[in-house]
Amino acid sequence: MLLFGVWALLALIPDPGAAEERFEVSVWPDQALVKYGQSLMVNCSTSCPDPGPGGIETLLKKTQVGNGPQWKEFLLEDVTQNSILQCFFSCAGIQKDINLGITVYQPPEQVIVELQPAWVAVDEAFTVTCHVPSVTPLENLTLILLQDNQELHRKNFRSLAMASQRAEVTINVKAQRENDKCNFSCHAELDLNSHGGGLFHSNSALQVLRIFEFSQSPKIWVSSLLEVGMAETVSCEVARVFPAEEVMIHMFLGDQELSPFLFWEGDTIWANATVRAMEIGDQELSCLTSLGPMEQRTSQLVHVYSFPPPILEIEEMNPLAGTEINVTCSGHILTSPSPTLRLQGAPDLPAPGEPAWLSLTASEEDDGRNLSCEASLEVQGQQLSKTTVIQLHVLYKPRFEESGCPGNQTWLEGMEQMLACVPKGNPTPVLMCTWNGTVFDLEVPQKATQNHSRTYCCTATNQLGSVSKDVAVLVEGLDEGVSSTILVIIIVALGAGMMVITVALYLNYRSCKKERRKLPYRQKEKNKEEESQFTVQQAGKYSKHNC
Repeated sequence: MLLFGVWALLALIPDPGAAEERFEVSVWPDQALVKYGQSLMVNCSTSCPDPGPGGIETLLKKTQVGNGPQWKEFLLEDVTQNSILQCFFSCAGIQKDINLGITVYQPPEQVIVELQPAWVAVDEAFTVTCHVPSVTPLENLTLILLQDNQELHRKNFRSLAMASQRAEVTINVKAQRENDKCNFSCHAELDLNSHGGGLFHSNSALQVLRIFEFSQSPKIWVSSLLEVGMAETVSCEVARVFPAEEVMIHMFLGDQELSPFLFWEGDTIWANATVRAMEIGDQELSCLTSLGPMEQRTSQLVHVYSFPPPILEIEEMNPLAGTEINVTCSGHILTSPSPTLRLQGAPDLPAPGEPAWLSLTASEEDDGRNLSCEASLEVQGQQLSKTTVIQLHVLYKPRFEESGCPGNQTWLEGMEQMLACVPKGNPTPVLMCTWNGTVFDLEVPQKATQNHSRTYCCTATNQLGSVSKDVAVLVEGLDEGVSSTILVIIIVALGAGMMVITVALYLNYRSCKKERRKLPYRQKEKNKEEESQFTVQQAGKYSKHNC
């Protein structure tokens, strides 16, 4: 009985070896997620009441920063790669350990999208590439390509082999006009929820795609001949170009850059510029067009010539009537080769290089006459001509013509009237009309009265002399004017009636003459008598009507 009690007491006393065999080793944190290059604090502990040697095993740089009877704490610095840390302790000669997986992450802070090329011809292919230079873990990354706000493509990296992984996605797209100026971007997501982290995301900057069509070379519109010093318009046109409004056009004449004005409509753009060539000879006119990275150039040779108008000289610009004057037509000294000259009125054509001459006696009819000198020149197979015109002014004394100043003028009483008198002469003569010393106003219309029925003395004067003429004015009453008009109408009507009667008598006479050839002589005499009586009767009727 005593032995049983001792055995029961011994059974109640704990066995130190058994407790040591049941100890545990733990590590904190149980999941380690460290941002690239950052530090991590690790605590390694045990449940052994009297532990032996313990700590951690890792390739990372570690520093013990604390310890206790059953734990140790370490600082891991500059964590740049995934690794497995081993936490261990021994108890009563038995060692146990536990592993801690350390996952390093780097969020997609920089996302880059690239278009290749940035300017694409219509119907050509272009690539859209998105890549993230630094991101980890790659298997948790998703890249999304966007056109404006629409998703084009999505890619994740879970199923790719670790050795071949790059944070990049590329797609090919065929360019269409409607793609012009579209925005392309890339959205990156790093999902670390499975590692105890969160969701990191970032967006790239927008990239604008440009679509163009630029298949045709520019065309130049210019004359093959340019006259030195003269302003000429030149044009450059580009057709089937898109977008036309963004085309740049530069125009040059030799080394001289022009200043064009641009216009466009639909898929066509053109530029107009004013050119003034200052040197004779062959020069190159060029048109340089550009759209984005594309450039096209067209050139055309033009010939610059010098051909001033011919020189027309008159010995006396304002000769007196009756004076003999000489006219000379010659080519300009800057014209090369010498032109062919033709002087209006000259009897003969001069020899090449010689002037043309004309001698004439100035008359009143020559006043205001245009004298012309024409020069002809052949340039690059084209016949050119220039003409110089001078108006001749002949000086002569005043004179009156009946057409310009009628000697007899009839006014209608009560009507507004003006004295019609315009003299001729050069210089233009001054006209003054008087009656009994009183000057008649020639500028203001007069209300015609019987007092205006008189004869006026009109005198025309210029520097060369004067001349006078009497102008008789007759003022008729309104009734007189109407009666005269009626009388004229009656006379005209009577004249027409008389003509009709004469024609009728003549036709009747011819008819009767034929009949008389068939009748005996006495019958002919009777017919003559009847004809005479008929004629007398008709004449009597006409006389009564005229009265």
